[in-house]
Amino acid sequence: QVQLVESGGGSVQAGGSLRLSCVASGNINGRNCVGWFRQAPENEREGVAIMLTAADRALYADSVKDRFSIYRDITKNTVYLQMNNLTPDDTAMYYCAADTRALAYCPTDFWRTGASAAWGQGTQVTVSL
Repeated sequence: QVQLVESGGGSVQAGGSLRLSCVASGNINGRNCVGWFRQAPENEREGVAIMLTAADRALYADSVKDRFSIYRDITKNTVYLQMNNLTPDDTAMYYCAADTRALAYCPTDFWRTGASAAWGQGTQVTVSL
């Protein structure tokens, strides 16, 4: 079983920055794909950024490329999402997720639908003009 706890959300003005944190525990290791998803009211959940905990390569949604950065601190079992130059379109509930299959790669269905994911409780990000 995998447990995920997010923190770091809040309210900022457009152009500001936030860093989200996700502490992982339980049955998770470097073979698990982990990442961040978000869901705005009346929108479907979408992948924001994902990565393998044992690798440095990451995948980003086009809407956040060059603004967001996902990285991890293995010593703290924590995955971060650094969000810069935020816009009102980034307003959403952000969820940390981990693919429980531990496949040693990030599968497409995890990115597209969150398949086989363990989820955190979410942290709200609100960006105002």
